Amino acid sequence: MSEIESNTENGILKAARIVFTNKGFDGARMQEIADEAGINKALLHYYFRSKDKLFEAIFKDVLNTMFTKVISVLMAEMPLFEKIEKISSNYIDILTQNPDIAGFVFHEISRNPERLVGNMKSVGANFEIIKNQIGEEVKAGIIIPIKAEQLIANLMSLCVFPFIAKPVFMGITGMNQDDFLQFIEERRQIIPYTIITAIKTDK
Repeated sequence: MSEIESNTENGILKAARIVFTNKGFDGARMQEIADEAGINKALLHYYFRSKDKLFEAIFKDVLNTMFTKVISVLMAEMPLFEKIEKISSNYIDILTQNPDIAGFVFHEISRNPERLVGNMKSVGANFEIIKNQIGEEVKAGIIIPIKAEQLIANLMSLCVFPFIAKPVFMGITGMNQDDFLQFIEERRQIIPYTIITAIKTDK
Protein backbone atom coordinates (compact mmCIF):
# COMPACT_ATOMS: atom_id res chain seq x y z
CA MET A 1 0.00 0.00 0.00
CA SER A 2 1.37 3.40 -0.99
CA GLU A 3 1.67 6.31 1.41
CA ILE A 4 -1.25 8.06 -0.28
CA GLU A 5 -3.43 4.96 0.04
CA SER A 6 -2.41 4.51 3.66
CA ASN A 7 -3.24 8.12 4.46
CA THR A 8 -6.60 7.80 2.73
CA GLU A 9 -7.46 4.63 4.64
CA ASN A 10 -6.43 6.19 7.95
CA GLY A 11 -8.56 9.23 7.14
CA ILE A 12 -11.54 7.00 6.46
CA LEU A 13 -11.05 5.10 9.72
CA LYS A 14 -10.78 8.33 11.70
CA ALA A 15 -13.93 9.70 10.08
CA ALA A 16 -15.80 6.42 10.54
CA ARG A 17 -14.92 6.31 14.23
CA ILE A 18 -16.40 9.79 14.69
CA VAL A 19 -19.63 8.91 12.88
CA PHE A 20 -20.07 5.43 14.37
CA THR A 21 -19.38 6.49 17.96
CA ASN A 22 -21.81 9.38 17.62
CA LYS A 23 -24.60 7.53 15.81
CA GLY A 24 -23.98 3.81 16.25
CA PHE A 25 -24.12 1.24 13.48
CA ASP A 26 -27.81 1.69 12.66
CA GLY A 27 -27.70 5.48 12.60
CA ALA A 28 -24.50 5.86 10.57
CA ARG A 29 -24.58 6.30 6.79
CA MET A 30 -21.73 5.65 4.38
CA GLN A 31 -22.31 9.05 2.77
CA GLU A 32 -21.81 10.74 6.15
CA ILE A 33 -18.53 8.90 6.62
CA ALA A 34 -17.37 9.87 3.13
CA ASP A 35 -18.28 13.50 3.83
CA GLU A 36 -16.45 13.43 7.17
CA ALA A 37 -13.37 11.95 5.45
CA GLY A 38 -13.55 14.50 2.62
CA ILE A 39 -13.82 11.89 -0.12
CA ASN A 40 -16.55 10.66 -2.44
CA LYS A 41 -18.67 7.64 -1.64
CA ALA A 42 -17.20 5.58 -4.50
CA LEU A 43 -13.71 5.92 -3.04
CA LEU A 44 -15.02 4.93 0.37
CA HIS A 45 -16.48 1.75 -1.10
CA TYR A 46 -13.16 1.05 -2.86
CA TYR A 47 -11.41 0.83 0.52
CA PHE A 48 -14.28 -0.70 2.49
CA ARG A 49 -16.88 -2.53 0.42
CA SER A 50 -19.64 -2.41 3.01
CA LYS A 51 -20.70 -0.65 6.16
CA ASP A 52 -20.33 -3.95 8.01
CA LYS A 53 -16.64 -4.27 7.09
CA LEU A 54 -15.92 -0.68 8.04
CA PHE A 55 -17.81 -1.00 11.31
CA GLU A 56 -15.92 -4.18 12.18
CA ALA A 57 -12.62 -2.32 11.76
CA ILE A 58 -13.84 0.54 13.96
CA PHE A 59 -15.29 -1.76 16.60
CA LYS A 60 -11.97 -3.61 16.90
CA ASP A 61 -10.13 -0.30 17.17
CA VAL A 62 -12.46 0.96 19.90
CA LEU A 63 -12.22 -2.32 21.83
CA ASN A 64 -8.44 -2.17 21.62
CA THR A 65 -8.61 1.35 23.04
CA MET A 66 -11.00 0.40 25.83
CA PHE A 67 -9.88 -3.09 26.85
CA THR A 68 -6.35 -4.05 25.75
CA LYS A 69 -4.51 -2.22 28.52
CA VAL A 70 -7.02 -3.37 31.12
CA ILE A 71 -6.89 -6.99 29.98
CA SER A 72 -3.08 -6.98 30.12
CA VAL A 73 -3.35 -6.04 33.81
CA LEU A 74 -6.07 -8.63 34.40
CA MET A 75 -3.90 -11.37 32.90
CA ALA A 76 -0.66 -10.27 34.62
CA GLU A 77 0.97 -12.00 37.57
CA MET A 78 0.31 -9.56 40.42
CA PRO A 79 -1.75 -9.53 43.63
CA LEU A 80 -5.50 -9.17 43.16
CA PHE A 81 -5.76 -5.92 45.11
CA GLU A 82 -3.04 -4.36 42.96
CA LYS A 83 -4.93 -5.46 39.85
CA ILE A 84 -8.11 -3.80 41.11
CA GLU A 85 -6.22 -0.54 41.72
CA LYS A 86 -4.51 -0.58 38.32
CA ILE A 87 -7.63 -1.53 36.38
CA SER A 88 -9.64 1.25 38.04
CA SER A 89 -6.95 3.80 37.22
CA ASN A 90 -6.54 2.53 33.65
CA TYR A 91 -10.28 2.65 32.97
CA ILE A 92 -10.51 6.20 34.27
CA ASP A 93 -7.60 7.28 32.05
CA ILE A 94 -9.01 5.55 28.96
CA LEU A 95 -12.58 6.80 29.37
CA THR A 96 -11.53 10.34 30.28
CA GLN A 97 -9.38 10.52 27.14
CA ASN A 98 -12.04 8.81 24.97
CA PRO A 99 -15.40 9.91 26.43
CA ASP A 100 -17.34 8.74 23.37
CA ILE A 101 -16.49 5.05 23.52
CA ALA A 102 -18.23 3.78 26.67
CA GLY A 103 -21.76 4.41 25.45
CA PHE A 104 -20.88 3.26 21.95
CA VAL A 105 -19.44 -0.09 23.08
CA PHE A 106 -22.23 -0.92 25.49
CA HIS A 107 -24.93 0.05 23.01
CA GLU A 108 -23.38 -2.07 20.27
CA ILE A 109 -22.78 -5.14 22.44
CA SER A 110 -26.47 -5.16 23.32
CA ARG A 111 -27.13 -5.24 19.57
CA ASN A 112 -24.51 -7.87 18.73
CA PRO A 113 -22.89 -9.49 21.82
CA GLU A 114 -21.13 -12.15 19.72
CA ARG A 115 -19.02 -9.43 18.12
CA LEU A 116 -17.67 -8.38 21.52
CA VAL A 117 -16.93 -11.93 22.66
CA GLY A 118 -14.95 -12.72 19.51
CA ASN A 119 -12.95 -9.52 19.66
CA MET A 120 -12.26 -9.82 23.40
CA LYS A 121 -10.69 -13.24 22.82
CA SER A 122 -8.56 -11.80 20.05
CA VAL A 123 -6.96 -9.28 22.44
CA GLY A 124 -5.98 -11.98 24.93
CA ALA A 125 -8.87 -12.12 27.41
CA ASN A 126 -8.88 -15.42 29.30
CA PHE A 127 -11.48 -15.37 32.05
CA GLU A 128 -10.18 -18.58 33.58
CA ILE A 129 -6.97 -16.85 34.70
CA ILE A 130 -8.70 -14.26 36.87
CA LYS A 131 -11.30 -16.82 37.98
CA ASN A 132 -8.55 -19.12 39.23
CA GLN A 133 -6.73 -16.26 40.98
CA ILE A 134 -9.87 -15.20 42.81
CA GLY A 135 -10.51 -18.81 43.81
CA GLU A 136 -6.97 -19.15 45.18
CA GLU A 137 -7.24 -15.93 47.20
CA VAL A 138 -10.56 -17.12 48.65
CA LYS A 139 -8.93 -20.41 49.68
CA ALA A 140 -5.99 -18.53 51.20
CA GLY A 141 -8.38 -16.48 53.32
CA ILE A 142 -7.32 -13.17 51.71
CA ILE A 143 -10.80 -12.35 50.41
CA ILE A 144 -14.31 -13.48 51.26
CA PRO A 145 -15.99 -16.07 49.01
CA ILE A 146 -17.09 -14.24 45.86
CA LYS A 147 -17.66 -15.35 42.30
CA ALA A 148 -15.25 -13.92 39.74
CA GLU A 149 -18.21 -12.87 37.60
CA GLN A 150 -19.57 -10.74 40.45
CA LEU A 151 -16.24 -9.10 41.20
CA ILE A 152 -15.56 -8.21 37.54
CA ALA A 153 -19.12 -6.93 37.08
CA ASN A 154 -18.77 -4.72 40.17
CA LEU A 155 -15.42 -3.33 39.04
CA MET A 156 -16.49 -2.62 35.47
CA SER A 157 -19.81 -1.05 36.41
CA LEU A 158 -18.26 1.26 39.03
CA CYS A 159 -15.71 2.44 36.46
CA VAL A 160 -17.89 2.74 33.38
CA PHE A 161 -21.36 3.76 34.56
CA PRO A 162 -20.56 7.45 35.31
CA PHE A 163 -19.32 7.88 31.73
CA ILE A 164 -22.36 6.20 30.18
CA ALA A 165 -24.78 8.20 32.34
CA LYS A 166 -22.75 11.43 32.25
CA PRO A 167 -25.42 13.74 30.73
CA VAL A 168 -28.14 12.56 33.13
CA PHE A 169 -25.77 12.54 36.09
CA MET A 170 -24.54 16.07 35.39
CA GLY A 171 -28.08 17.28 34.90
CA ILE A 172 -29.32 15.82 38.19
CA THR A 173 -26.35 16.99 40.28
CA GLY A 174 -25.79 20.35 38.58
CA MET A 175 -22.16 19.53 37.82
CA ASN A 176 -20.30 21.35 35.06
CA GLN A 177 -17.53 19.72 33.01
CA ASP A 178 -14.78 20.65 35.48
CA ASP A 179 -16.86 19.34 38.38
CA PHE A 180 -17.40 16.06 36.55
CA LEU A 181 -13.69 15.61 35.83
CA GLN A 182 -12.91 16.24 39.50
CA PHE A 183 -15.59 13.74 40.48
CA ILE A 184 -14.04 11.14 38.14
CA GLU A 185 -10.55 11.82 39.50
CA GLU A 186 -11.81 11.18 43.03
CA ARG A 187 -13.14 7.82 41.88
CA ARG A 188 -9.59 6.72 41.10
CA GLN A 189 -9.23 6.08 44.84
CA ILE A 190 -12.86 5.48 45.76
CA ILE A 191 -13.47 2.54 43.39
CA PRO A 192 -10.60 0.29 44.52
CA TYR A 193 -11.17 1.27 48.16
CA THR A 194 -14.85 0.34 47.90
CA ILE A 195 -14.24 -3.02 46.25
CA ILE A 196 -11.20 -4.06 48.30
CA THR A 197 -12.86 -3.08 51.58
CA ALA A 198 -15.92 -5.13 50.61
CA ILE A 199 -14.04 -8.33 49.80
CA LYS A 200 -10.98 -8.48 52.07
CA THR A 201 -11.25 -10.63 55.15
CA ASP A 202 -9.29 -8.45 57.60
CA LYS A 203 -11.71 -5.51 57.67
